[in-house]
Amino acid sequence: MIRWLEPQSALSDSDVRRGMRLLLAEGIFVQTMFALTTGAFLVGFALMLGASHKVIGILAAIGPLSQVLQVPTVYLVERTRRRKLLLVGAAVLSRMVWLFIAALPWLVPRAYALPIFVAALGVHWGVGAVGGCAFNSWLRDFIPQERSASFFARRFALMIAISAVLSLAGGYGIDLWKAHFEQEAGAYGILFVCAAACGLGSVVLLARTPEPQMPSVQPMGLAETLREPLRDVNYRKLLVFLGWWSFAVNLAAPFFAVYLLERLKLSMSWVLGLTVLSQMVNVLFFRVWGSLADRFSNKSVLAASGSLFIFSFLLWPFTTLPETYIMTIPLLVAIHVLAGVSTAGVTLSAWNLALKSAPYGKGASYLAVNALVSGVAASVSPVLAGVLADWFASEELTLTLRLASSAGRHGELLVPTVDLRGLDFLFLIAFGLGLYSLHRLLAVREEGEVREAVVRQALLMEMVRSLRQISTVAGVREVLVFPYALFRRLRQQRNGTADGATQEPSCG
Repeated sequence: MIRWLEPQSALSDSDVRRGMRLLLAEGIFVQTMFALTTGAFLVGFALMLGASHKVIGILAAIGPLSQVLQVPTVYLVERTRRRKLLLVGAAVLSRMVWLFIAALPWLVPRAYALPIFVAALGVHWGVGAVGGCAFNSWLRDFIPQERSASFFARRFALMIAISAVLSLAGGYGIDLWKAHFEQEAGAYGILFVCAAACGLGSVVLLARTPEPQMPSVQPMGLAETLREPLRDVNYRKLLVFLGWWSFAVNLAAPFFAVYLLERLKLSMSWVLGLTVLSQMVNVLFFRVWGSLADRFSNKSVLAASGSLFIFSFLLWPFTTLPETYIMTIPLLVAIHVLAGVSTAGVTLSAWNLALKSAPYGKGASYLAVNALVSGVAASVSPVLAGVLADWFASEELTLTLRLASSAGRHGELLVPTVDLRGLDFLFLIAFGLGLYSLHRLLAVREEGEVREAVVRQALLMEMVRSLRQISTVAGVREVLVFPYALFRRLRQQRNGTADGATQEPSCG
């Protein structure tokens, strides 16, 4: 194990291919952990412990706020130059915390369970952020630039496919547990233990992935190292965009599950079913967005996909008028499909743009500053959103269409058109801030960028082509066996029997 933690002075092409295959498999394990410990599961567990909207906002802020710890970690990375060692050590400690959280309802009195849960979650994310800084720098130097878009598209698609299946199974399991047992804490305990086991499994794969030796650079102090990305004019503009984008998204996204569970009174199975629908669409469109990113640029894809994503915020208030009605479920389906299409492009292009903009050998400092800016914005936003959600809880704005006869013969007809209450106001504010963040993206420069309209046109062509393929019998079969095909390809590459064993396939 110690030998595996040593960086290598030179990596052959076969080492890189082997490492990329290991990272694909590692993505399965780490995404399993996140799928079972975030989103509706995290919110459901917190609500079970008696969390308010403010506490939900704080829980959503802990992860982004912990990214601030990447800043001092830059010093550790630069001084030790042992990124894998830092990552493995931090990941083991971070993921063991879920074993403690799983047992929390039985270890402490209920009055203390919620604050201790918040503190434990802070330890999990805080220690994990230390490993995240090392991992980002490692990936920047390990993944070849010409293959980064296609590789991350495949990795994200595989991770989301696994997450979709596990989320649905976990949601059904919780509802089944509630139907047969009074104490639902046991269901969450089982989920969290499984998550911890998968998280530790990913550490083993990371330990076996080759790490290139960091290039020799002139040593600088921590302050000077962190100032360097800020002197880069274009990177500074990227940071402004990412900060505003993180603020806008995290003002609304942490409360989607709350809205479904409390406002619409949906079961956990429904919530996870909609989530899975979004994730499966997400998987299908990673390939499309990856192809467009290779043809055009990450910025162009980000502008097109980002505008679609924030538009989905605008649809949430229309799911009630003022209560659930005949269009509630169709609108929820449309929202989650649109979010699935758009977040695939946002996730892929935002990550790749930040990674690509960092100079070789300086990924730790550039990506740490990026994590700092985005993390602070994404931590302040949900806390503020929690306060606003409680304040807006008693507010209501209704717009009604009134049709009346001047002669009074037919009485009058009142038709509700818009009814805003509570979290609806948050979603509208997030929509406005999202538009402003996309305006800030215009100032960022990237080689090969094109107008957003060109990307939208290409996206429509890709969608039409995909629909034509899916409409055939072979196309339906491809969609149904897609997750299995990914596993089969990965296994064949490992055994050296597929073409991918000699050449990294493209996602395009």
